[in-house]
Formats: sequence, structure tokens, C-alpha cells
Amino acid sequence: MNEIGTFAEMILVVAAGFSLALFGRSAIERIAIPSAALFLVAAAVASDLSPRLGNAISFVTVERLAVVALIVILFDGGMHIGWRRFRGSLVPILSLGVLGTFATAGLIAVAAHYLLDFSWITSGLLGAALAPTDPAVTFSVLGGREIRGRTGTILQGESGANDPAGIALMIGMIELATSDDGSFWKVIEEFAIEMVGGAAVGIAGAAVLLPLMRRVSLPEPALYPLRVIAAAGVIYGVATAIHGSGFLAVFVAGILIGDAAAPRKGEIEGFLGSLSSLAEIVVLAALGLTIELDALVENQIWLDGLVLAVLLGFVIRPLVVGALLAPVRLDWGERLFVMWSGLKGAVPILLAALALIGGVEDGGTIYGIVFVVVLFSVVVQGTFVPTVAGRMRVPMRRIEHDSTRVRPFRVGADAFAEGKSVRELPLAERAWVSAIVRDGKPHPVDGGTILAEDDEVHVLCREADAQALQRIFSGR
Repeated sequence: MNEIGTFAEMILVVAAGFSLALFGRSAIERIAIPSAALFLVAAAVASDLSPRLGNAISFVTVERLAVVALIVILFDGGMHIGWRRFRGSLVPILSLGVLGTFATAGLIAVAAHYLLDFSWITSGLLGAALAPTDPAVTFSVLGGREIRGRTGTILQGESGANDPAGIALMIGMIELATSDDGSFWKVIEEFAIEMVGGAAVGIAGAAVLLPLMRRVSLPEPALYPLRVIAAAGVIYGVATAIHGSGFLAVFVAGILIGDAAAPRKGEIEGFLGSLSSLAEIVVLAALGLTIELDALVENQIWLDGLVLAVLLGFVIRPLVVGALLAPVRLDWGERLFVMWSGLKGAVPILLAALALIGGVEDGGTIYGIVFVVVLFSVVVQGTFVPTVAGRMRVPMRRIEHDSTRVRPFRVGADAFAEGKSVRELPLAERAWVSAIVRDGKPHPVDGGTILAEDDEVHVLCREADAQALQRIFSGR
């Protein structure tokens, strides 16, 4: 009975904290602090007030939660970008995502070694942990708006590239720290293998998943997003099993699927977007529950973390991003905004947990420093993101609720669609013929299906495209 009471107390505290965070979200948005930051701070305080909460979740659990969260976040990010936008910003995305990761990690390591007197191994681990960025935190403080044009694509693409790069770099650094025969060149070799393997599996996974999304119907609409999430998990697992980067595989698959038309695509994207936001909050809350605030103060970890956070936000990232974006055509305002917006989120937490679980020296210190840097990033830097975006005149637009749904159209006599095959129809980019009813019965549909008068054609489309489709099918 005592164990049941203890568990009930934990549920009460956690549920109360989550409820307060949700009810206070509108107030938090007014002062432009990410809601995820509230969960992080609330969880840390709750864990300090009730130590049993901190004992209820292990570092292994945090690591596993972060892995699952990143699968969703990266797949959703890839779908949001799509191949067309990614291709248009390929050079800055890859330069920031790969070269920027190494440069940022290296400069953090130098600062940690010479300013904070850490060993080179510990400094390198800190650099690898703190190099990746998270655009979800940046976008969460923009108040229902999203960044238009190349700036938004670069920020999201950078994160999608530097998250797998940072994880691969951290795994190599852990092997270097715990192995007697490790070397820097071995780290580079492992990094290259993971990147190539992950990209290959991502391409293959998208090639398999897309036909399934288009041709295999499911009995319930709610199953369509679940199928995509399950497929993302399979892609991650296959890539990891062959020693590739599962996170890069998921991101690449999302990019290749992002522009493709498929049934229930709008519902899938909406579900993934909501789930990725929830996943980010869960991981930050888990980090907060495992942090001992007293230890941060007693060991002056908070001071080391604050030094690195300030250097990273105000010196290191602006230098690295400014140098790598020098040949890229961007307005100065957008360029400065990208320099500022390298906020930290779920990935540094995962990498710190990996270092701690891997048994490296100073693993607990690394974990504490990452907490301080993430907290500084989401609260201090995140607070000023809307202000910087406004001052720099970064192009933004309101996020509109997706009006995509299945709409029925009847083929009229002498209409454009009569006698045409499905593939000959001039449909909008995201429109998709999902079903045809002929003589009151379902009729098989594919690209070669010829439409006849009085066919009832069910099309997945946006409200803005409905009038044009009506003219195609009815002639008026």
C-alpha cells in the first residue's frame, strides 16, 4: 500500500505540474518564452521538492525518450521542408549542418579546456553535446507564425542535418574516451560510415513507404498517421542495425515524402506536428526531473554552464554561422537572425545522457552543464527571438489551419474530366484522387483510370483548390 501511495504522489505532482504548464501557456506566450521552458523549469523544481520524483526516472529512460522523440521530430521536420525547398538551400544546409557542427564543437571544446580547465576529452564531449540546434524551440516562440523563404528552410534544414551529425560525433567521442585504441581518425571514419549508411536507408525507406501511402488503404482514418510513424521507426531501426545514422535516415525519408501527394496527407502532417511538439516537451520535462539543483550550485556547474552558454550564443555561433553563410545570398537581417536562432532542445539532452550512460569521466558534470545551457537557450535567447525577427524584418506568415479534406465531385457531361485518365487531370500540387464511385459502387482507381459521366470522384484537396476542381469535373 505504501508503494501505491508513493506512486500516486508522483502522479499527482507530475499531473499538477503539466496542468499548470498547459493552463499558463497563454500567459507564457505573451512574454515569448517557449512553453517547453516552463516544463523544464517546473520539472526541475518539482524534482527538488520531491526527490522521489527524480528517482522515478533514470538516465536510461531519458535517453530512450529522447530517441523516440527525435524520430518523430526529425521525420516531421523533413516532411515540413520537402525536397523542393531542401534542394534550393542544399549548400547552406549541408555547410551549417556538417561543417558547422564540427566547427562549433571544436570551438566549444577549446573554450571548455582553456577557460574552464576541463580535460580535452571532457571538452570534446561537451562540444559534441552542445553543437546541435533545435528549430522547434525557435518556432514555438513566434506566436502562431512561421518563417517564410530560405531563412526558415535553412534553420530547419540545419537542425535536421546537425542533429544526426552531432549524435554520430558524440558516439565517436564516447568510443575515443572509453577505448584504449581510439583515435580522432577513427571518429571521422565512424562518422562517415554513419552518414552514408543513414542517407542510403532513408532514400530506400522513402521509396518503399510512399507507394504504401498512396496505394494501400486502411479501414480507419486515424490509422494513416500511425502507419507513417511506425514506418519511421522501422527506417530508424534498419539504419541503426547496419551501423548507419538512424536519425539521418528518418530525416532524409521525411524530406523525400514531404512534397509527395498521398491520401490523408494533411491529417498526417497535422498529427506529426502536434506529436513532435509534445515529444519536445516530454524530453525537456524528463531532463528537469533528473537534475539535482543543489548539485549544480554546490559544484559550481551552473557557472561553467553559464559561461559556455554565453560564449555559444553570443560569440561561437555568430562566428561559425557568419563565416559559413558568407557566400550565401541572404539579406543582412535574415543572416543575423540565423546567427541568433541556434536554440538548444532535445538533442543535447540525448547526447548528455549518452555520455553519462557510457561511463565517461565527468559524465555527471557534462549532464549538468547541458541542463544549464539548454535552460539559458530556451529562456534567455528564446525570449528575444520574436524581437530579433521583427527588428531584422525576417519574412513571416501566420500559420493557417489546414483546410485539406476529402471532397466529392461529380463528372458532368462534356466536362474537361470526362474521358480523361486520372493522371491527365490538372490537379493542384497537394490534390489527390482517393476514390471513385461508379453506378453506386466503388471503382478501382489508379493513374490510368478513365473517368466517365456521372462518376463521383473523391479528391483530397484544400479548400482554396475546390473551385478550380469543380470546373474540371463539372465544367462550371
